[in-house]
Amino acid sequence: MGDKKKKVMIFLLRVAMGWLMLYAGIIKITDPKWSAKGYLLSAKTFSGFYQWLASDSILPVANFFNEWGPVLIGVSLIVGLWVKISSLSGALLMILYYFPILVFPYAGEHSYIVDEHIIYILVFILFFALNAGRHWGLDSYRLSRK
Repeated sequence: MGDKKKKVMIFLLRVAMGWLMLYAGIIKITDPKWSAKGYLLSAKTFSGFYQWLASDSILPVANFFNEWGPVLIGVSLIVGLWVKISSLSGALLMILYYFPILVFPYAGEHSYIVDEHIIYILVFILFFALNAGRHWGLDSYRLSRK
């Protein structure tokens, strides 16, 4: 595959992942009834940690990061700015989403070890490793000025 084709594919994957994250955050923000509490309390792995995140004093912070984290990651990926930071943030967020549904070796009802969260983590790692914001993103401009 030629260099230009690789750049196009990285760009398209970055924008698609950005849209997925942006939309996931927006639907949480616009739903006044949304809360992470139910998901956190249903955690099957590291349940003590997730119950702590669902506690009355921490839940507002957890909700904020669950709403605005995907929005900021999504915008970052779409415009290609600070993609390395957003990729690490996205991978961390996906790890935090993965463990509550994990009853090793089953990840949710329809997956064996690998589910969509693992795929997303790998895509975020790919973006980080390839510095994907340099492919038709604002990182190319920001990094060229240094």
